[in-house]
Amino acid sequence: MKTSHKKPRRFVMPPEWVRHESTWLSYPHTASTWPGGIEKIFAPYNAFIRVISQGETVHISVQDRRAALALEKALAAIETVMDNIVLHVFPTNDAWCRDHGPCFVRDAGSGEKVIVNWGFNAWGGKYPYLLDDQIPSQAARVLDLPLVEPGLIMEGGAIEVNGAGCLLTTEPCLLNPNRNPVSSRADIEAALLRYYGASQIVWLGEGIAGDDTDGHVDDLTRFVSETRVVTAVETDPADVNYAPLRHNLEVLRAARLAGDAPLEIVELPMPEPVVFDGERLPASYANFYICNAAVIMPTFRCSRDAEAQAILQACFDRPVVGIDATDIIQGLGSFHCLSRQEPATDGSPPPS
Repeated sequence: MKTSHKKPRRFVMPPEWVRHESTWLSYPHTASTWPGGIEKIFAPYNAFIRVISQGETVHISVQDRRAALALEKALAAIETVMDNIVLHVFPTNDAWCRDHGPCFVRDAGSGEKVIVNWGFNAWGGKYPYLLDDQIPSQAARVLDLPLVEPGLIMEGGAIEVNGAGCLLTTEPCLLNPNRNPVSSRADIEAALLRYYGASQIVWLGEGIAGDDTDGHVDDLTRFVSETRVVTAVETDPADVNYAPLRHNLEVLRAARLAGDAPLEIVELPMPEPVVFDGERLPASYANFYICNAAVIMPTFRCSRDAEAQAILQACFDRPVVGIDATDIIQGLGSFHCLSRQEPATDGSPPPS
């Protein structure tokens, strides 16, 4: 009798700039996350929703029906495209949907859209997370999509893909024993290959000061095309971020894509230090979010905001919109950390 050896399914994650079906968000409600006052973040956060709604559906998890009604009223008042807003009573612990939300990929063979249900443990058990960890399965149910479960902890902000086989990540985060203590580097790389479609993995080093995720790549380096990245740099040698960002720049310069092609590297300045209550916050222009209607970039009431916006605008064929994230960053994340993209079924680019 012949033994069947069915090959395991493999998947590919489309890059963020392809046309979206939707964006998923978890509406902020945890006051302790924003010590300067959570009420200060609602105006910029709602502006973020309004821009996204101009080009795609926005799925938003809220705590209860009362919160849903209040949010509907607030969004309608700022001319949000309400036909594109879908609210779900899916209680969460916090707002960082990039890390706890649904990870959308495609089956490499059939092209079928699938949600990967990576485990989430709040960056190594730093905060409560049991409600957050349920969001991928709830999204799969309402969208009627298959759910695959790798059995590993993995956050969306920890990886960055170009959709053509190259994946960026950081050693201090993905290899941290507070995530997958019994998994080796080879185990992690095998999962990146299988579930993201990675054939080349670029391992960066330390993240920026104030980042409580152990060094997420989405504060450091982002793909803006299959061959080009923007990467954060600090020009002041006395700044705490200077050395780690310089190291990461050298790693990127040595990296090679398929066919031994080098990466095209665009340097993106760091904002001037943003400090709250004596603590350096992880403010970075690299934490932008690419949606159908625009690229949404955090600004920090800083002299470098305009320079960073101009650099990003030269990288994209859609408008780069700056939204003040000075209060939002007190939560130790910004617009990319708050959002998860769902690619459209056909994966086509959005209109320019």
